[in-house]
Amino acid sequence: MKRALNVAFVLVGFAAFSLLAVPGSTLAGTKRITYAQAFEYAEPRLTKALPAVQGWADDGHYYELRVDSSDKVQKLYLVDAETGVATLYLNPKDFRPKVPRRFSILHPSAHSKDYRVLIFSRDHDLWYLNTESKEFRRLTANPGEEKNPTLSPDGRYVAFTRDHNLFTIDLKTGLEYQLTSDGSDVIYNGWASWVYYEEILGRASRYRAFWWSPDSKRLAFLRFDDSPVPRFPIFHAGGVHGELEWERYPKAGDPNPKVRLGVVSAEGGEIVWADFDENADQYLAWPFWTPDGQTLTVQWMNRDQTDLVLYAVDLETGKKRQLYHEHQDTWVEFLTDLYFLKDGSGFLVHSDVDGWKHLYLYGMNGKLRKRLTKGKWQVLSVSLVDEKGGYVYFTADKGESWNTELFRVKLSGGKVEQLTVEAGTHSVRLSPGGSYFIDTYSNITTPGKMLLRRTDGSVVRVLGDSKKPEMDEYALGKVELFRIPIGDGYDLPARWILPPDFDPAKRYPVILSIYGGPGAETVRNAFPWSLRGFYLAQQGAIVISIDHRGSGHFGKKGVAEMYRNLGKWEMHDWREAMKWVLKKPFVDATHVAITGGSYGGYATLMALTVDASIFTHGVSLYPVTDWRLYDTVYTERYMDTPEQNPEGYAFGSVLTHADSLRGKLLIVHGTTDDNVHMQNTLQLIDKLQLLGKQFELMLYPEERHGIGRRRRHLNRLVLDFWVRNGFVREEKLSE
Repeated sequence: MKRALNVAFVLVGFAAFSLLAVPGSTLAGTKRITYAQAFEYAEPRLTKALPAVQGWADDGHYYELRVDSSDKVQKLYLVDAETGVATLYLNPKDFRPKVPRRFSILHPSAHSKDYRVLIFSRDHDLWYLNTESKEFRRLTANPGEEKNPTLSPDGRYVAFTRDHNLFTIDLKTGLEYQLTSDGSDVIYNGWASWVYYEEILGRASRYRAFWWSPDSKRLAFLRFDDSPVPRFPIFHAGGVHGELEWERYPKAGDPNPKVRLGVVSAEGGEIVWADFDENADQYLAWPFWTPDGQTLTVQWMNRDQTDLVLYAVDLETGKKRQLYHEHQDTWVEFLTDLYFLKDGSGFLVHSDVDGWKHLYLYGMNGKLRKRLTKGKWQVLSVSLVDEKGGYVYFTADKGESWNTELFRVKLSGGKVEQLTVEAGTHSVRLSPGGSYFIDTYSNITTPGKMLLRRTDGSVVRVLGDSKKPEMDEYALGKVELFRIPIGDGYDLPARWILPPDFDPAKRYPVILSIYGGPGAETVRNAFPWSLRGFYLAQQGAIVISIDHRGSGHFGKKGVAEMYRNLGKWEMHDWREAMKWVLKKPFVDATHVAITGGSYGGYATLMALTVDASIFTHGVSLYPVTDWRLYDTVYTERYMDTPEQNPEGYAFGSVLTHADSLRGKLLIVHGTTDDNVHMQNTLQLIDKLQLLGKQFELMLYPEERHGIGRRRRHLNRLVLDFWVRNGFVREEKLSE
């Protein structure tokens, strides 16, 4: 469940107000992109992959995967940042046939920083390769699957979970150590409960809930007890009798999993449990070790998610000591990028406690030492803390909220310096010592580029450009960024793609593509990641995205207005913004559609009921339809529990407004969705049928959230909906 431009005021009506606009330009070619190019990645491709940089080896060298022209084999190179000289570092051919081809040497399950130790997961077992000695051996031979293999910092051990227990293997001796023994179908050691994976630790964790100490001597891990969590049935319809899958899923107001934090030696022994009552209604997450490995910290949050406390945990006794406390009347967020200074003097906090996400430096006594950033803009992420140089490098939207730029500020405080030059969306990877950074960026008129820069902002060299010459042969629609005034202090960011043959004397249907969840921006100064929007514009539609006040562009102040009111302000803002759009003489008010998936699917349904007077058509993909049916952590963060906020849950339910459905609606859901259960759609269509409301429905068997294997069918289904309802012109698949 983040410019040399041609101004065209006459087309978009910008002359009527003085808000910032970033118009784009239509590419001058005449070719038209095909359905296969846009939806099936068919040739000719208009963009190419950027260099496959794998990370920094040290402050002056980085790793890059390259395909040798001589033998067409992909290899790993070590590249000198200053000179660009590349030296062959790892060649898979050197390990054949000793290492079978089914082991992808350049894509192991885990590897040491220097790629000298590689771990592979194959056939539910683990394998080891030392690329220096070329030693290759099997580590496990067990019916249970080893999951999330993770090397210790010194490369001596690999940790993993098996059957919900935590294990390590000493790679020198081959000895396996079992660190926990009570794993079961409801007890998980080092493996996250579903709601923690989805909403707290994040999908990137792959359910991993254990963390090595920097000195490789200990492991911290979370132990979950899912026995209080209600089970939800997911039905698989295959075979003769079908099969029932049971998922431990806490819905709003339900009991959560119990959680404990443990610390254990790398070779096992007594577990030290942090001093928390596991029966308390609480959240424990995001352990961080101090650089010397002598202190473990963990974050505690109350069930209401209004208070966050950072504790230091004694490794011998488990006793805790408070380091930091944050309270907000709406909700608080876990500190996912805490940084502890190597000299032991303090730690860096990235918080939105003042209404905007900023950086604060605290001492280990818990007292604020220095506020490093301030203003009506947001620090998006901490990229590097260079203690030797005395700088914090971070990305932020300072200047214009649809941009992401790299900045730095001194640890002692002072002026914030911007290091990226081109306006747009930048993703950066800094060298460990802060001498260089790899800058990958794009904007609405510039496909992705990759540059190597020094940290004074100067360019060392261009590493790659994703634009292929073929792009200039195509007439792609014009992409423009602008803001829409809605009259109550918010000027909403918007981006649209106009048809390449745009004629202001004609009228065009509009498709509003949204997501809409709290703090989830869709309007960015970035080149569209696919050709799909361009294709719909080419076929005759104006494709637009608009971010509401709670999208993150307006800081926590804007997002907080959604508190206890999901479905209210999104609808208000999109309604007012679309009124502005509908005043344009080139917009067809009889063809105004909205579409989105997940939260966007929910917003689509609300738009066709609560705001049925504006929107005429909608495509709702795997939607939430009633917040009582979604999980505790996400839903209660914004809505409190159903018992605490019955009015908010009633208004925020699509079922409440089902009798107001107008226009044409297509609903799509996967039958085995384990995130937004198909139950959401079933309850809605039951209500719509009883009300005599007409709609279209497509179910995808054996599909989880997002639709995967049947995406090709879904793409054509949605396009056919737009064609049948007069939004885009039809194209034959053979074209």
